[in-house]
Amino acid sequence: MPELPDVEGFRRVVSDHVVGSEVAAVRVLDAGVVRTSPEEFARALRGEVIAEPSRCGKWLRVPTRSRSGYPQLLAHFGMTGAFVWTPGEQTDHRHDRVVFEFREGALRYRDMRKLTGLRLATEASEVEDLLGDLGPDAAGVSRRDLRARLTRTERRIKPALMDQAVVAGLGNLCVDEILWRSRLAPTLRTTDLDSARWARLHARLGSVLRSSSRVGHVPDRPSWLTGHRNERDARCPRCSTPLRRSRIGGRSTVWCPRCQPS
Repeated sequence: MPELPDVEGFRRVVSDHVVGSEVAAVRVLDAGVVRTSPEEFARALRGEVIAEPSRCGKWLRVPTRSRSGYPQLLAHFGMTGAFVWTPGEQTDHRHDRVVFEFREGALRYRDMRKLTGLRLATEASEVEDLLGDLGPDAAGVSRRDLRARLTRTERRIKPALMDQAVVAGLGNLCVDEILWRSRLAPTLRTTDLDSARWARLHARLGSVLRSSSRVGHVPDRPSWLTGHRNERDARCPRCSTPLRRSRIGGRSTVWCPRCQPS
């Protein structure tokens, strides 16, 4: 499932290939992903020049260079969505849902499962309706704000970190990796953490997101928990203890009972 590092990768695709370029045409191949009429969606964006995109957790905002900054494209990638750049003229992929055509190629919204999709915002209130309940982007949250937000109510640390209204952008892979690197059990209560643990959690959150954002996904390196979570007899890459699996907050969770004592 795309998380903050993946969305940062999609942001770079847009930034590197289409910022400053005019949308020559919009082809809506699957009306179900645009949440408005395909004709209105295409008409609003055709002829607009793309401005620098920005990330809001798992959402990507793509403004235009009109005086008002609108219309804007807002993209959420669900479980299988992605922005893909294809140069020149190429045949549509079977999972392409919307194709934005430019002089040099096409930006494709490609999504197998179509769980969320693209939104068109023509004014600020529409952006607020979609994004107003999100917490701050996880990559920029301060240690003080992180602690204040996660301790507003007593709850387990993993569901708290995955709550997009608390902090935006963290998903299952990111949170398991951050907690493993922080040596914190996912079952700990947010009120169980002292100042040293909060400092370590914030530091590891930042380092995981920076490393992951550079490659556009949470990497499955041998030195990372993510690199072992899908193995049949998975062991901790730090201490070789068999990893434990459970469902916490409704999500499949992997952790090391030795490195992350509860």
